[in-house]
Amino acid sequence: MRSPSILILALCAGLLAMGPTHAAPTLAAPTQAAPAPAPPPVDLPPPAIYTDPAPDPAHPARMEVLHIPSHGVNINGVAYLASGAGEHPTLILLHGLPGNEKNLDLAQAVRRAGWNVVTFNYRGSWGSPGAFRFGQTLEDADSVLAYVRDPANAKALGVDVHHLVIAGHSMGGWVAVNTAAHDKGLVGVISISAGDMARLGAAPLAFREKEMAGDMESLAGVTAQSMAQDVASPAVTQYPMPKAAPGLVHTPYLAMTSDDGLGQDTDALVAAIRAQGGTQATTVHAPTDHAWSDRRIALESLIVLWLQGVK
Repeated sequence: MRSPSILILALCAGLLAMGPTHAAPTLAAPTQAAPAPAPPPVDLPPPAIYTDPAPDPAHPARMEVLHIPSHGVNINGVAYLASGAGEHPTLILLHGLPGNEKNLDLAQAVRRAGWNVVTFNYRGSWGSPGAFRFGQTLEDADSVLAYVRDPANAKALGVDVHHLVIAGHSMGGWVAVNTAAHDKGLVGVISISAGDMARLGAAPLAFREKEMAGDMESLAGVTAQSMAQDVASPAVTQYPMPKAAPGLVHTPYLAMTSDDGLGQDTDALVAAIRAQGGTQATTVHAPTDHAWSDRRIALESLIVLWLQGVK
């Protein structure tokens, strides 16, 4: 297996060479005991960013609507399934709070690279049944992984259950790293501008209420006040991101931050992983906003190329 970090170093070098109008994110490679070998040749950006795969009439790319059992209800999901016969590595992609940016352009790029992508909406969000609760997001991620690993579902969707990666944006990054910390069947984890919900839960009540007032659209059964209380509950505060470090020491981890004021959450986790001897965390920082609004091509390129190293 090629190192995902080496591939990303090569990509960043290529993006930097494009000049100031195509500025690349800043990258720090994982700690290494010896100098890294020369990076292999790569396409910049990867062809999956701008080229559709050759048509496969017998096994075309397709989309499937999913109804995923989770604690008594069926949450809504969508599977973007890659073309080609047989099983495909699969990315589980988690949205944030409330999930206005769902990164579906990223899902399409990853599918063009030969991966399946499964997206879903947590209970109480975006039409999934139930009332939204922060602690339930962790449960729902486990439910989705159980669903795609079910032999009948894996066969129907063409999922290679031995090559599963979980990725999340914002709150979804917090869910992703905590899930990967206990799920040893995952081969990698990606966080994109992750926000540590446990750290938010320790903030003053007035600050929490202000934050929630702007993040409650498309969520059922909540008020800003109820969300401010919920995020401070033990179901959330017992899972600060650095606490996930012991479970991620040996897990390939792409840790992506931006200029949104939340980088300290990811930095604390990466530091904790490295303090325990972990060498599989690769960090990327981009000078962009929380949604990576003007770095979408860079975001997709970095993730597609990193996935090639864990495929």
